[in-house]
This record gives sequence, C-alpha cells and structure tokens, in this order.
Amino acid sequence: MVSISSDVIRGYNDTMILYLLMQGPSYGYEITKRIKRMTDEKYVMKETTLYSAFARMEKNGYISSFSSDEVNGKKRTYYRITDVGKEYYRTKCEEWILTKEVVEKFILDNDA
Repeated sequence: MVSISSDVIRGYNDTMILYLLMQGPSYGYEITKRIKRMTDEKYVMKETTLYSAFARMEKNGYISSFSSDEVNGKKRTYYRITDVGKEYYRTKCEEWILTKEVVEKFILDNDA
C-alpha cells in the first residue's frame, strides 16, 4: 500500500486539523486517530507534527486551547478553532483547489 509522505502533505496539516476542529473542540490523540481513520491509514500524523502545528496555529490566532477536567488523573488540553482560524481554513481550501489544478497538469493518467 502506498502512503503519503509527510513532505508532500506538510502544507496541509493545518487544513486537516482545522477541518476537524470546525466540527467541535478536540484534543491531540483524538485528532490523530480521526485523521488516520478518515484517510484509511494512508496518512498518519506524527505526534511531533501535530503539536508543532498546534503551537504555530495558536501563536497565529487560528486556534485556542483550554484544559478539561481531569481524565484518569490527568488534565487534557483541548483545542478549538477561532474566527481567524475559520478564515485561514477557507483560504487554505482555495489554495488547495489551485494547487491541485496546477499539479494535475503534470500527472500522467493510467492510459498514458
């Protein structure tokens, strides 16, 4: 089975995370599980990638974090998308459409 290299998808990690946060607040482990499940395990986001994305997006105002009540004796950090994050998400979706259009011009189909 072919999987997606992190180099190829790096620019769209934020988009995937923001998409999931648009559905409601969530925490790191749950987000990685959902990405893995939604991509049929073709892409597995590493924990370091996820948490560096959280830090970058929180610094840029795209998400905010809050602590939950203790779960199994530990506080869990949840993230939610902000209005600025929703606008950034829309911009990234438009960028993806253009990127896909350009790259597809250089992809051979199976009939070639």
